[in-house]
Amino acid sequence: MQIAENAVASFHYTLTDDNGQVLDSSEGREPLTYLHGTGQIVPGLEKAMAGRVAGDQFKVDVAPAEGYGVHHAELVQAVPREAFQGVDDIQPGMQFQANGPQGVVHVTVTQVDGETVHIDGNHPLAGQTLHFDIQVTDVRAASEEELAHGHVHGAGGHHH
Repeated sequence: MQIAENAVASFHYTLTDDNGQVLDSSEGREPLTYLHGTGQIVPGLEKAMAGRVAGDQFKVDVAPAEGYGVHHAELVQAVPREAFQGVDDIQPGMQFQANGPQGVVHVTVTQVDGETVHIDGNHPLAGQTLHFDIQVTDVRAASEEELAHGHVHGAGGHHH
């Protein structure tokens, strides 16, 4: 069976950056399982998965626009430390949720200068080309329940 709309696909992956540094991998874990066509993986990878079958191995480079988005400078801000009420020790790398014009925004602290905290609302991989090494391990038709719920159930998926 080929990976197509409403198929459940499982795959092992290694994600690297432009310098070949491993950013994430399924090595030593269960394969990642998703419902194709529902946006559960980045768009560029989902497009590259279409038509693949169990046993396929391939590499794909995903541009920022088809990955975690381009880097938006306006999402990098300096805010007063007092905006982090109840947090005594703010360190770079810490992540917080903030309310933005379009709802909840996830921000990462990039720097702390005295009473100023620098935050970045971009995804940590925004602006980066993603280099995937993929091995498709399984492809099957989604069940009616999985289609109704919009996600995979059972091994590698959601458990109710």
